[in-house]
Amino acid sequence: MKKYLVEFIGMFLFVLVVGMVVIDPGAGSFAPIAIGATLMILVYAGGHVSGGHYNPAVTLAVWLRGRCATADVPIYWISQILGALIASQVVLYLKGNPTVTPAEIKVVPALIAEFVGTFALCYVVLNVATAKATSGNSFYGLAIGFTVVVMAFALGGISGGAFNPAIAAGITTMHIEKLSNFWIYLVGDFAAAALAALTFRFINPDDK
Repeated sequence: MKKYLVEFIGMFLFVLVVGMVVIDPGAGSFAPIAIGATLMILVYAGGHVSGGHYNPAVTLAVWLRGRCATADVPIYWISQILGALIASQVVLYLKGNPTVTPAEIKVVPALIAEFVGTFALCYVVLNVATAKATSGNSFYGLAIGFTVVVMAFALGGISGGAFNPAIAAGITTMHIEKLSNFWIYLVGDFAAAALAALTFRFINPDDK
């Protein structure tokens, strides 16, 4: 129960920050730094309890890698999505229920951007937070958070830079992205997570 609560709290705070720094008046070009720093903080805060996934795609990757119980996967996803949806409503309330114009994105470039960004995130998570060779390191949170920072700067203008189906649910609820584009985040992010797990297992065949 504790690990599910940690995932809920982390996802709530994560989406809260995303909404507050993205919706005007937001943090402008500094938004990716605030968002990546938030993830870093939350990974350090809850990693010892839940693994600090805060991302359904990361949960999938960790499960495929063999470090997350099958029974935990759906409850992690539910906790993450609930946290994101509730945070979205809080953001809209705090912002005074603003009129938000959804971003215009092109399907194929956005799909590629989400795939690449999520692959990078999941690949880093698996290597710094689950690998035997890096067990007990103190840099895992920093590496994970800054992966989001650099991917958001590099690819955020193409797809919105979710790299996370729960974040996608949040930004869709806040009308930052269109509901009709939600599938892009599901397909791109989960496919990338699966490939990241397969890649990790191929590179580290003895790490089980």
